[in-house]
Amino acid sequence: MTSAAEQASPWLKGRTFESWREEFDRRGYLIFERVLSPAKVADIRCALAPFLARDLKGRNDFEGEKTNRVYALLAKSPVFAELAIHPLALAFAEAELGPSCLLSALLAINLHPGETVQPWHFDDNGAKVPRPRPALGISTFWAIDDTTEVNGATEIIPGSHLWDGQIVEGAVQPSDFARKGADRDKGERPDAIKMVMPSGSLAITKGTLWHRGGANRSDRPRLIITPQYCAGWVRQLENMALAVPADVAAQLPERARELIGYSIHPPFMGHVNGLHPRRLLRATERKTSSHA
Repeated sequence: MTSAAEQASPWLKGRTFESWREEFDRRGYLIFERVLSPAKVADIRCALAPFLARDLKGRNDFEGEKTNRVYALLAKSPVFAELAIHPLALAFAEAELGPSCLLSALLAINLHPGETVQPWHFDDNGAKVPRPRPALGISTFWAIDDTTEVNGATEIIPGSHLWDGQIVEGAVQPSDFARKGADRDKGERPDAIKMVMPSGSLAITKGTLWHRGGANRSDRPRLIITPQYCAGWVRQLENMALAVPADVAAQLPERARELIGYSIHPPFMGHVNGLHPRRLLRATERKTSSHA
């Protein structure tokens, strides 16, 4: 079976995967432009349209009061599974986290005009393991719209994945998940950059990299989709077992099933009643086919 790293070669611009990993280890992020075709981007927009049409805004300052967030995307359309198991994204996730890595979250983030910057944070902060340490998660960002200097491109602090436990000004606080109104220190930094990239591009960041969603000062929304991965022994941000019903999971590609938890982290983390969880899906498939 061909590895994800080998399948990723069309997007590596003639460089070895190892050289890209060295750059990733040094900078904490990578950007690959125009990975998705315009037709695939159009398919993604179409699949998201009915959920964005509900125009549900964030509940607090962290989610964004002028931002649509659509969670549990694997339960909404198979097109999102293609992003989660895309060889380029998966190659770096598996290299960093091991082949038993899991999909921690898969959501769309649509920033409307007037949205403010997020608090600074890093995505694997839920794993309370002291820094400095290897990343326990990998975040990927698929640009559905062009992300620009003015429309809310994600801001990052290059190299911050190597920092110790220092907390930056404007870092997320527990109150940010409860309050509305961005009446906080915005934490502007001269060492931060914006991940500007055209539609169809992919950015990959270490889970320890400090970053934040940017402010949208344009007159149009900015849409991205972010699959996030974690080590196989770390709890996922989204409860995938409930977010993706078994009958839906049974229809997903095998690698997508493994990523949401129908897999084992050696030697036996993730078993169900002593058995591999894929057996549950086989039973679901048989039940579904018998009722067809």
